[in-house]
Amino acid sequence: MDSVDAYAPRDVAERVVRLGVTKARGATVTLLVLSVLAGAFIALGAMLFAVVVTGSTLGFGPTRVLGGVAFSLGLVLVVIAGAELFTGNTLVVMAWASRLITLRELLRSWAIVYVGNLLGAVATATACFVGGVHTMAGGAVADTLLGIAHHKASLELVPMLVLAILCNALVCLAVWLTQAGHTVVDKVIGVVFPIAAFVALGFEHSIANMFFLPYGIALDGDPSLVVGALTNLVVVTVGNVVGGAGLVAGVYWLAYLRPHHAAASAAPATAAIPGAQP
Repeated sequence: MDSVDAYAPRDVAERVVRLGVTKARGATVTLLVLSVLAGAFIALGAMLFAVVVTGSTLGFGPTRVLGGVAFSLGLVLVVIAGAELFTGNTLVVMAWASRLITLRELLRSWAIVYVGNLLGAVATATACFVGGVHTMAGGAVADTLLGIAHHKASLELVPMLVLAILCNALVCLAVWLTQAGHTVVDKVIGVVFPIAAFVALGFEHSIANMFFLPYGIALDGDPSLVVGALTNLVVVTVGNVVGGAGLVAGVYWLAYLRPHHAAASAAPATAAIPGAQP
């Protein structure tokens, strides 16, 4: 039964560190290709969210939750199909804190994945725009997308930053839960609840915004929207790093992997027995 039960939190922390080393030292082409895929996957989830919430008569709360479940498609594809997502990869900082990778390797990995996510999200937004997905429901989907873009571009800086921090705490917890599971079903369930929560609560995700904001600009070329979009991406990216690297990776590293704690955990059980040989 132990082989099918969830990994314990300490085991998950060790798995995340090992995976972080692999991600940080991945080949540039591989990282770029997989990050483009991740950007596209998140964009597809974002587009599905916009379609699902448009015209809903379920009421505010249920509609937001349903939209969040729809948006979960993006991270499900990232985790199960295999891709590199910047927000989830903020967990790689655990490998750096454990001195298994250099700061240069960490930043290189983040930079490649961020650029790839941007390319994938914008390409998907362009494809959906050219394909006229926004014309569904008599153009109501376009109104939804415009409303989302204008809301994000008009957020004040401090609330925007806080919403981004909270967002990536939940995203990284979703990734963390997928590392605890063994099966596809385990991983999907691990994704859906945290992701549905961050979407329903209106938190800010930089990669999703790489889809929503360009789409909004394509629908409405208001210069103020362009400026607001650029501001949003900068602030939300910073907040996402703080939320993922600080509130999740940093906390679990301190709990399970800090040097003196790791050494104490690795000590033989007999060391606590009087007279036993070390």
